Amino acid sequence: MPTKLPYAVQPGSIRKIFDKIQEAKTPDRFTTDFLETKLGFRGGNYRQFIPLAKKLGLLGSDGSPTDLYKSFRNHHTSKVAMASAIKIGYREVFDRNEYAGALTRDQLKGLVVEITGLDANDRIVALVCQTFEMLKSMADFETRTETLEDKGSTDKSGSEPPTEAGRNGHELDLRLAYTINLVLPKTDDPAVFNAIFKALRDNLMRH
Repeated sequence: MPTKLPYAVQPGSIRKIFDKIQEAKTPDRFTTDFLETKLGFRGGNYRQFIPLAKKLGLLGSDGSPTDLYKSFRNHHTSKVAMASAIKIGYREVFDRNEYAGALTRDQLKGLVVEITGLDANDRIVALVCQTFEMLKSMADFETRTETLEDKGSTDKSGSEPPTEAGRNGHELDLRLAYTINLVLPKTDDPAVFNAIFKALRDNLMRH
């Protein structure tokens, strides 16, 4: 019975490729030629890496490295990136247990059997579990990275929203403008207008 859960025929060989990826330059497209020529992995067992990486969200459908791939290459974020990749590739497992990364081997095997419908002794079940465990050894499910949702209190420019004190005007540079409408008397005497504007100026200067 086929399964959508990712697995490698030889999980140990796949681990070597992941180690090499962190040293090599990110390609425009991760092809078989790149795998064999640039990374130095030849043979059918190594070629299974590409479809596996696509299921994990590390490569796009055309083989182009994703942001997750690039995060994995960063030694500071590689383990968190791998945890995210595992959650993508084994979504059905995490749908049944959001803490699947902390399951024992027997507990994981039970979920794989439940999801696939395969016999517990089926070789595919063993390979799925072995691949999951291999990937988990490179992952960190505990550390959280800051996301846009975590930055919900920060706007797009990166500035913090005004504090309560700021909303009260204590930390803001307030600039107020006034519009004054005057109803002037009908007169041709300039002294009247001078007196009105002088009084207006004197009163405004007090504030």
